[in-house]
Amino acid sequence: MGGADKIQERCTRTSPRLFTAGRAGLLAALASLTVACGGPESTELESSAGLEPELAAQGQALSDDDALKGGGSSGASAPVGLALEVDNGEGVPLKVKAGQRFFVNQIDLRASILATQDEGVDGLRQNSDFLAVGWGGVRLADQEFVGLSNADGTYTRRRFYRDAAWMKATSLFTVEPVDARGVLTGAPVLLNIGSDDTRRTERDDFFIRRMRAIQWTRDCRSSTDCTGAKAYEEEALVELRNAYDHAKKQTLTFTSRTVGLRLRWSLRPFAPYFIPVTQVSKPAYSYGFGIDIKPLTAPRKDGTYAPGSDVTFQMTLKDGQGKRLHPAGSLPTYNEVAPPGAPGNPAGIQYYQAFFNPTTTYYRRKHQERMMMTQLIGPAQDIQPIRSIVDLEAFLDDSQDVQTIATPARDGVYAQFMTFPPANKLFGGAFFPNEGRWDAPVSDTWTYHLPADAKPGTYLVTAKARRVYLGEDRPASRTIEIQVGTKTHTEAVLTTGPCNTCHSKGGELSEVLHANDNRAACASCHAPLGFELEGPIFVRTHFIHSRSNRFDAPLEKCSSCHLKQETTQRTSKAACLSCHKSYPDSHVEKFGPIESMYVGGGRESFQQCTGSCHKTHPGAGF
Repeated sequence: MGGADKIQERCTRTSPRLFTAGRAGLLAALASLTVACGGPESTELESSAGLEPELAAQGQALSDDDALKGGGSSGASAPVGLALEVDNGEGVPLKVKAGQRFFVNQIDLRASILATQDEGVDGLRQNSDFLAVGWGGVRLADQEFVGLSNADGTYTRRRFYRDAAWMKATSLFTVEPVDARGVLTGAPVLLNIGSDDTRRTERDDFFIRRMRAIQWTRDCRSSTDCTGAKAYEEEALVELRNAYDHAKKQTLTFTSRTVGLRLRWSLRPFAPYFIPVTQVSKPAYSYGFGIDIKPLTAPRKDGTYAPGSDVTFQMTLKDGQGKRLHPAGSLPTYNEVAPPGAPGNPAGIQYYQAFFNPTTTYYRRKHQERMMMTQLIGPAQDIQPIRSIVDLEAFLDDSQDVQTIATPARDGVYAQFMTFPPANKLFGGAFFPNEGRWDAPVSDTWTYHLPADAKPGTYLVTAKARRVYLGEDRPASRTIEIQVGTKTHTEAVLTTGPCNTCHSKGGELSEVLHANDNRAACASCHAPLGFELEGPIFVRTHFIHSRSNRFDAPLEKCSSCHLKQETTQRTSKAACLSCHKSYPDSHVEKFGPIESMYVGGGRESFQQCTGSCHKTHPGAGF
């Protein structure tokens, strides 16, 4: 075999030793392969004669574009976070800006099968893209029914599985830019994702790392009974996102010959995935995402708004260079953006996707839910969790686009929110698909009503949204303040913190979730919904941190987050059972069995249990 043939063989075959060596050795080996396989230091350019016609034409077009001269040099542009996805072995095609540098900020892998009998997730180990990754030790960890019934009156149950061998094994991913022949066109990046059962360490490359399997039962006869069910789906998921600062320094550069990314997983090293890449030389918009909010209703002469008045606001979505992503006055319709087969918004604007891609707090793809919404809450000094339940009927009410979530008399604070499109169009379109609600125009303005008994102080108005554009999947939020009834500025008194003990180095609150580091501006959107009781932040925070295996402090040590002991003494099923998985038989007898992994029971879960018990928590640290 000649020297060129040997090089080509090395470029198209992965050695198993790559995935047992140390990180430094891996990087060195990959770097040597990069040069040999036609990376940025190679001076010999491959002829496009052997390429498929479509790829050859693309390569020629890119080579001729002035923006790409210099072999895809990054220039002065900052690297952009890249989101990669593979579904049942098929890479989801990417479009990216030509000549841009990237770091890998998100990886989503999914394997799924359908079944007609209850076999847990055993089918995945026998006949799926994850069949050979190692399934020993897998166990059922949690289960929950979906709150709403299906269209035919049946219910859906979700069962969540953990501790399979592949979830507990330390994993590595290698991302390689390649040409149409599979030859490297640039330096690969090596990513260490650790394992699902290890705590956060400096060796991790992603702040969020989740591996699990889920069984969906979609034809349960009731919200508690799946006897006789025959419609099952089993899926395995890897979710990685929010690269740490040190991982962001590992960048990918594409050349004119780059037509895809080869994604290698150390648990299946001989079966790499391929993600097609199309490069766009002159995109209409820039990377990045920002939101502006401004009140269109002028305040009084003293700069305040009067209780009892209506205030109209306008939101503007912008790219990273400040260019607006939509015409002033309007946003795209839902049918233009979200449903399968929709054209998608060319600027990357996103709407709620969970009708088609179900999401589950902690366990499944909340980052792909992509709800766009806004909220009002105040006064700041009274901000607290909202425990009043918002029922579906309020979402479907055609007489109002805005939902009132909390009132001062009932909840101690005032709050409203609105989704985009408005909930009566967004959710109404799902329930009444023949009424054209998803084709209804969507405005970028909305009106909040300040109640006549609005307490004076500072009120917070927040908007959150997500943009997916040319490979970048990015959240954004914006909060502004208005003064109601007084010029005196008031502040929220938060009872928990400091979150940045863990949320740092790439995992800041300004980067994860909704990219919102103002925790006072969360409670209104995160109220309990009749069909999704786990909405409140205290429920989700307890649940996520108690399941993630990445929280650095003992779970029973409440003082890690709670600033004062009295803030741990509101006893309700939602407060306790969002973290605890069991309670004594005496509690079962008095309060009922645990029915929800999130809040313990049903609507009663937010009521105060008693004022005479649970004044202390063992190991709380106070």
